[in-house]
Amino acid sequence: MTARHRACLVNGEERSMLDVHDRGLHYGDGVFETMAVAGGAALLWEQHLRRLRRGCQRLAIDAPEPDLLRREAAELVAEAKRGVLKLIVTRGAGGRGYRYSDCGGATRILELHPWPDHGRATWRDGAVLGQCRTRLSRQPLLAGIKHLNRLEQVLARSEWDDEWHDAVMLDDRDAVVECTMSNLFLVRGEAVLTPPLRACGVTGVMREMILARGHALQLDVREAPLRLTELDTADELFLTNSIIGLWPVVEFNGRRRSIGRVSLRLQEYIREHNWAIMD
Repeated sequence: MTARHRACLVNGEERSMLDVHDRGLHYGDGVFETMAVAGGAALLWEQHLRRLRRGCQRLAIDAPEPDLLRREAAELVAEAKRGVLKLIVTRGAGGRGYRYSDCGGATRILELHPWPDHGRATWRDGAVLGQCRTRLSRQPLLAGIKHLNRLEQVLARSEWDDEWHDAVMLDDRDAVVECTMSNLFLVRGEAVLTPPLRACGVTGVMREMILARGHALQLDVREAPLRLTELDTADELFLTNSIIGLWPVVEFNGRRRSIGRVSLRLQEYIREHNWAIMD
């Protein structure tokens, strides 16, 4: 079956209610992961779990046991041919105020959502990319992790309807960081570049996979600071995350461009290694 309706586990129980004192609700005090589900399994599970644990460690949240999360996720997705699994860990319920010493333990939430209707056209024909006015705040203590406070992305996404697939976000020093829901890569000659995320932004799992495995395709994949003007002159642009896999960019700020060989090679590599659903 394909996931058609939300199914939810809260601390292992099949319910959708949350303690009103939960700090995830009050302060965005937690982290989350979003994973593609195919054939009754969450793709890149171990990579997502590692990032979740890094985020919990950064925020000093006691992460749930990996085996417990694995069992609950397996129960939720077992019959789903395709879907999206969202895993949330909050610090738990506590009293009023920012101090968290009185929390009783982390809250874990697993939700199975329907597979989004991206269609084959975007993978095949490419994505239209815009630029946001909303800037990302620089905060090295939170950089890289996927914490629950996504208000900058909420404000950024309100800037357009459906004319773009995603949009570039800069920081307050005009450096390119990422897009609202994806990481951004630029191809220049033999180099495949993506912005470093030491001050802000999310280190996407698909981004990490490409950085780690690009050498297998004899690609010079690395982090490098990028400016907006460099996107205009790039040989190729593409977007990545765990749900979309890789989208080549065919238009940026109204300027058309072609899908390049590097984007196509990486798409094929992602398909071959079953990192994402791309058909």
